[in-house]
Amino acid sequence: MKTCVISFSSRADGNCAAIADCVQETLGAEGLTRFDFSGLSVHGCGACHCECFRQREACPYFADDAFRLNEAAALADRAVFIVPNYCDFPCSNFFLFNERCFNGHAELADRYLAVPKKFIVVSNTGRENFLAAFRDHVLPGTEPDVCFLRAAAYHRISLDGDMMTCEPARAAVRDFLRDW
Repeated sequence: MKTCVISFSSRADGNCAAIADCVQETLGAEGLTRFDFSGLSVHGCGACHCECFRQREACPYFADDAFRLNEAAALADRAVFIVPNYCDFPCSNFFLFNERCFNGHAELADRYLAVPKKFIVVSNTGRENFLAAFRDHVLPGTEPDVCFLRAAAYHRISLDGDMMTCEPARAAVRDFLRDW
């Protein structure tokens, strides 16, 4: 089974990276492709003439990592997105991914929507903004499958990046992925 795991954090050594490690340990490395946004080069849309709407490969940023990332998620059998909370919304890296998704390639976009996804959110605040953002990444009429991890619930400070040193936090991730 091909699994795509994407950590959208810009921090290479924070909670999201540790969660991605736990996901990989839980699901196994075989067939798993992992992307850490902290090591990718992805440009935002703009400074162009929307060439991608006519021909995907005409995008002036076609050579950056966005298309490789999008294709990996679309061609997987399942995907896990790990998304930190910045100012009560998904981080900007998630929106970069969203912005660069599949323009000019409807077949790949349809395939992407059909891929079963699980979302793990590092957040000490509300859920509604995340659920609204994630609904665009699942089939219409379905709700996203989301696990919200609050560092405070594990007596941790999110910025310290040590939430996954707490066994109950690791167990929450394993339980969320159980039988998947």
